[in-house]
Amino acid sequence: MGEVKQVSVGEMQKGSYVVLDGAACKVVDTQVSRPGKHGHAKVRLSAVGLLDGKKRVVVMPGHDSIEVPVIEKKTAQVLSITGDKANVMDVETFETFDLEIPEELKETCTEGCNILYWTVLDSKVMKQIKSE
Repeated sequence: MGEVKQVSVGEMQKGSYVVLDGAACKVVDTQVSRPGKHGHAKVRLSAVGLLDGKKRVVVMPGHDSIEVPVIEKKTAQVLSITGDKANVMDVETFETFDLEIPEELKETCTEGCNILYWTVLDSKVMKQIKSE
């Protein structure tokens, strides 16, 4: 598994990234319940998977820790396009690999253009086209 760090659940907010069920997710909603007479505040996190788009919900005490993925943002150049996949080369390491082209980038992704991709938990995902 890729790099992760531990963060208190109470610090999570909308837009944060977390690891739930071994998948990197983006938090879409947090709700904190008031602590009871002898209890602790509970946090309810709703998150959507970055790679699979699945919604996940967890409830846990606010003082617990949760794993947060370390996201590396890198640039690559598109070498060739075959169907929904682009063969790209990292501009720093010159490593070449295939990335799936997201639906919203299909029209603008062309051979020779530079793209921004993220490395999250050993997965690489294309995020946007970099304009020159």
